Amino acid sequence: MAACSQPIRYPVQREANSETLNQHSASLSYTLHRTLPPWAGEPPPAAFYRFTPDRRGKWPKDHLAGFKGFLHADGYAGFEELYRSGDIREVACMAHIRRKFFDLYASQGSAIAEEALARIQKLYEVEAEARGRPPGRRKAIRQAKARALFDDLEAWLKVQLTRISAKSTLAGAIRYALTRMTRLRGYLDHGILELDNNTAERSMRAIALGRKNYLFMGSERGGKSAAIAYTLIETAKLNGVDPQPWLTDVLARIADHKITRLSELMPWSHTRQSRVWRQPHSALDGADRTRSKNGEQRTKVLPRGT
Repeated sequence: MAACSQPIRYPVQREANSETLNQHSASLSYTLHRTLPPWAGEPPPAAFYRFTPDRRGKWPKDHLAGFKGFLHADGYAGFEELYRSGDIREVACMAHIRRKFFDLYASQGSAIAEEALARIQKLYEVEAEARGRPPGRRKAIRQAKARALFDDLEAWLKVQLTRISAKSTLAGAIRYALTRMTRLRGYLDHGILELDNNTAERSMRAIALGRKNYLFMGSERGGKSAAIAYTLIETAKLNGVDPQPWLTDVLARIADHKITRLSELMPWSHTRQSRVWRQPHSALDGADRTRSKNGEQRTKVLPRGT
């Protein structure tokens, strides 16, 4: 099983004094525990957000207790405790590696950074070919095309490191890349893994945007409520469902819905129902179909040309 995780910070207002902000930044940690769409898995994708009062490593450890598998993550130190038992294997992120070289090229025009970007781009070109394929096929494509590119990039970076000042910003970016690539290499051998952690990073954009608008959470309780809302909304989006009509439907039905049939209210069930309702019925040309309150389909045949 593969999961993605990405923490983000925002300030939380002190409950005891509403006029001051807590000096400690809260963390809203996102983890994707379901199949990632890029490798065409069967289970529907799902997002889970969790609010924590700080960024200590105990929170992800508690959160992922009992989880075994791969974890896509950045270099956040709070995750290190997760990897010590061996039950969870870290998978690093090429996007973080690329970002450092991109910033160097943009600010300094570094030729080495430019070359690094070009080499990384070739790895992403292989990923474009593998995207959406079954895990076995993705692995085969990477073994045939990406492994040599990955090895060459790693060897080339080691050579460049000997030719520049060890104290330079570029040297720091190369050392970071080499360290993270060691923890990223596993993606070559497992078709369920990704080259980067962008799935989780993209799901933090709404929070980052909201942070600019509402500035802070009113309390820890508010942070937990926000995590629930983000979980529902992002899961709907991952399944191609418009969150607003889905939530409207769920809120109207959940009070009388049996707890043993909650799966029927999930976004992926909503998607299947929508597909059934939208199936064409060519046998009745010019038919206008509506549904009654009890779900029965009614057909009204319209004159041609209406």
